[in-house]
Amino acid sequence: MRNKVTRRKMLSRMGLSIGGGLLAGTAAGQVQDNEPADTVLIVGVSGSPRRGKTTATAVGVALEAARGVHPSIRTELLDLGGKAIFGSDGTSSSSDLDINDDFAEMLPLLRSPNLGGLIIGSPSYFRSMSALCKAFLERLAVLRTPTLLLANKPVGALSVGSYRNGGQELVIEQILTVMLCHEMMLVGGKPRAHQGATLWNRDNEDDIMKDEFGIESARNLGVRVAEAALKLSAK
Repeated sequence: MRNKVTRRKMLSRMGLSIGGGLLAGTAAGQVQDNEPADTVLIVGVSGSPRRGKTTATAVGVALEAARGVHPSIRTELLDLGGKAIFGSDGTSSSSDLDINDDFAEMLPLLRSPNLGGLIIGSPSYFRSMSALCKAFLERLAVLRTPTLLLANKPVGALSVGSYRNGGQELVIEQILTVMLCHEMMLVGGKPRAHQGATLWNRDNEDDIMKDEFGIESARNLGVRVAEAALKLSAK
């Protein structure tokens, strides 16, 4: 019989506590020193305002699967829950750097020379991505100038909804549409979740591990992004 993987166990694997904070010794946006040149970094972003909950767990599942693809892959989770991130004013990406919020602390990780791909997740709120996720995506404009730093890197998306058909695929489409502006390579999942990973927080119990179908789609997405990152980075 397969061992049951609970949200508590999964968060522990990801370096997260049940309280939602990072465990001692890690920090959001941290870049490891003296990292091997052949490392392929995949960053997962949880765009939920609820830190350490279902979206963060789902992104963590995808990252864990990505790590299993090849020894050269390293993963990091950016959990935006509890962070203050304001949207862009739409004038210029350079002016966004003057905004006093938590976004700047994430830039070193996103600008890592070893960055190989992204996995971005958001809850489905009224059939749309969260306001926090949207603000984060807007602020990524700083990575478009003077060159497109994310161009030709794979990106996959996932979404968690309160219903099986709760707008998850719409949210995935919204996220991937934004990333086309960075000329990223869009990566979907496998059969039954071709656009990306779709998960169901049934009865709002916050135990996303109960959704076997959704968890499998998250794992598939992680594998696909990792495989694409390896190919595109010529590792």
